[in-house]
Amino acid sequence: MKNGRHRKILELIREHDVDTQETLMKLLDEQGYHVTQATISRDINYLRLVKIPGSAGSSKYAETGGENTRGTEKFLSMFSENVASVSRGQNIVCVKCLTGMAQAVCASFDRLDWDNIVGTLAGEDTIFVLCRTDRDAQALVEQMQRLLRA
Repeated sequence: MKNGRHRKILELIREHDVDTQETLMKLLDEQGYHVTQATISRDINYLRLVKIPGSAGSSKYAETGGENTRGTEKFLSMFSENVASVSRGQNIVCVKCLTGMAQAVCASFDRLDWDNIVGTLAGEDTIFVLCRTDRDAQALVEQMQRLLRA
C-alpha cells in the first residue's frame, strides 16, 4: 500500500502544482488513498520532496530523487556556501555571491529548471534571475532567503 501511495504522490506532484500537504491529502483522497496529515508528512520526508517556485508566485512540491538528486544537492551546497544575500527589483532577483563564485552557483541553479524563470545571467559575484512576474520573483526571493537561514 505504501509503495502504491508513494507512486501516486509522485504522479500527482508531476501533474499538479501541489503547494501544501492539505492539497496533497485532498488529491490522494480523490484517488482512494485515505491518509492523515502525519502520514503525508512522513511520505514527503521519505520521498525527499522539496518546495520550488511554482506558478503565480506560489511554491510547489517537486522530486529530488533520481537524476535530479545530484543537481539539487549540488545547488543547495553551492548556494549555502557561496551566497551572501538575495534581493529583488520588480521581476529580477539579484543574488550576491562570494567573489568568483557567481557563475558556479548560477550553473547549478540553471540545472534545476524551476518554473517561471525566464533565464539567468552571472558575473563575477552577482547573479540576475529574470522571473516571469514580480510575484514569481518575490516567491523565489522568499525561498532563497529561507535557504540562507537554514
